[in-house]
Amino acid sequence: MKKIAVFPGSFDPITRGHESIIRRALPVFDEIIVALGENAEKKSYFPLDSRLKWLELVFGDEPKVRIMKYSGLTVDLCTRMNAVYILRGLRTSADFEFERTIGLMNKAISPVIETIFFLSAPEYAALSSSVVRDILRNGGDVSKFVPDKIAREIHGSVSL
Repeated sequence: MKKIAVFPGSFDPITRGHESIIRRALPVFDEIIVALGENAEKKSYFPLDSRLKWLELVFGDEPKVRIMKYSGLTVDLCTRMNAVYILRGLRTSADFEFERTIGLMNKAISPVIETIFFLSAPEYAALSSSVVRDILRNGGDVSKFVPDKIAREIHGSVSL
């Protein structure tokens, strides 16, 4: 049986921290599905199509990574994709408490699915998409915080 993991998120935008978690997890799994969650009730900073394109640019050269969008419960996506792992990154103890709660609820809904946590690399522990968005809103340069392949595109898509 293939070891398939789903790494869900809004990736608004993808950061170097996200990229690090995914690349470090590649040796552990046969396939990682980077799943861009669609939430009609949540206002995103970047359009869904841009975020999807950026994920494809970052991981297009990696045959073990599949990019897709989805809506609904992550455990339902896992079932449809034959994935029994959900991959999550942890930066802080607050992340752990939040992710533990979600992981326990996912386990209650679908007992076969395991949540696997990867600690962020120390240099990305303070990095989040919301911090990147805040820097952009204030006219700052985020090129140190997002993957090289998309830094120019992100700056080009923001009207400052």
